[in-house]
Amino acid sequence: MKRGTAILLGFIALKFVIQYVAVNPVYELQRDEYLHLDQGLHLAWGYISVAPFTSWVAWLIRLLGNGVFWVRFFPALFGALTLLLVWKIIGTLKGNLYAQCLGATAIVFSALARLNILFQPNSSDILCWTLFYYIAIQYISTENTKWLYWAGVVAGFGFLSKYNFAFLLMGLLPAILITPHRLLFKQKALYMAVGIAFIMVLPNLLWQYQNHFPTLRQLDELVRTQLDNVERFDFIKQQFLFFINSIFLILIAIIALLFYKPFKPYRFILYGFIFTISVYIFLKAKGYYAIGLYPVLIAFGSVYAGRLLQNGWKKYLQPVLLLWVVVFSIPLLMVALPYNTPAQIKQHDFLYRKLGLLKWEDGKEHALPQDFADMQGWKEMAAKTDSIYASLPDKENTLVLCDNYGQAGAINYYSSFKNINAVSFNADYINWMPLDQNINNVIFVKYHRDSDTARLKEIPLFEKVMLKARVENTNAIENGARIYLLQHALVSINDRIKKEIADREK
Repeated sequence: MKRGTAILLGFIALKFVIQYVAVNPVYELQRDEYLHLDQGLHLAWGYISVAPFTSWVAWLIRLLGNGVFWVRFFPALFGALTLLLVWKIIGTLKGNLYAQCLGATAIVFSALARLNILFQPNSSDILCWTLFYYIAIQYISTENTKWLYWAGVVAGFGFLSKYNFAFLLMGLLPAILITPHRLLFKQKALYMAVGIAFIMVLPNLLWQYQNHFPTLRQLDELVRTQLDNVERFDFIKQQFLFFINSIFLILIAIIALLFYKPFKPYRFILYGFIFTISVYIFLKAKGYYAIGLYPVLIAFGSVYAGRLLQNGWKKYLQPVLLLWVVVFSIPLLMVALPYNTPAQIKQHDFLYRKLGLLKWEDGKEHALPQDFADMQGWKEMAAKTDSIYASLPDKENTLVLCDNYGQAGAINYYSSFKNINAVSFNADYINWMPLDQNINNVIFVKYHRDSDTARLKEIPLFEKVMLKARVENTNAIENGARIYLLQHALVSINDRIKKEIADREK
């Protein structure tokens, strides 16, 4: 085995180890992960909340046993493949082994470690961005039109992974037009590649059309409830934090792409970065949407740094840079990853607060980072729901109805009753309602922040309405969530559900 290959395999192994040991056992899965896992039971070409690729992975996870190991494995795998692509990009740019090690270290010890612990579309999205850049660089290097066809495949796949991929293309299009590469638009192969991408995404577009474009409605809700709370300055600040320990590589890449002659053919990548970042700032996007822009810049920066430090006394600076990336990242990763318990975070919250990690999507600061609080209390909720469900003699006529998708997904994941089938009018669960079930009882899980619980007793739908349990984990977002038992329906609950779905579709 070649030395470089052995080192690369070592980095990949380290990547997997970090992703597993980074999560303290006190944390459970995160809210979004439960929804994505349930999508594996309802395969389709589209979903309200995400593009369909995540559901395909969820189906595979279920095939492998649906355990936490496999839930963590796939985002870690996508992170490892991103690392591999950075290594390959550096090789394509004729970077030396040191440059490859520097780039790999910057990827392993970065904000990607946080994203790669969660089963969300973000990890596959960043992988697709990096793969698309790799293919673009290969095309510029070889002028072989086969890479254009591969670009079409990756573009289609990237869109099916996360719609955020469209912003990569949105930035690259004007970037190519203002460079000599605009001659690319005379290439017949480019339009064939566009056709390939279109054919790949067509089933999803048809699904969107048939379902009245629910993703656009979801985006509108996202803008109103979350993005309106995003400050543009916070977005810019977060860009520096994602790779703060290796930001010098990104700055070196920007300088090299502007002034280093061998990198001139790839200058469109820098222009694309500027255009895409500008669009994100204008739209007040969440900071992590832009992370896919950086692995390729780290590759360019590593190549140039490797060349600067390859001769004379500068060679002695090589280990210094590597150590800087690793040592400087450790305290940051300790707070960015769910390694510390909630009690430890509360006791030493200064750095969390300084880095803005305690600010949630509501624009307010809380005791824990939002993702961490979203990894607490689910097992308790599921166990208490199970206890109520187990006490009912007519389980087949009982519906578990939740206020939000996190509650429904967590109950389905942790429940000992595999046919419990918790649902919600929130997110994709609205499409999975058991409309043919003869519902006589409802176990109703109510989000604690909602203040309309009085209506449960005002509307005579059931003979009995009883508050049976509360979530008591004070570290959980769902702390205080109430679990009601509604028994002996006096009206057709199925008709009520159908009416609610129709009203929401309007």
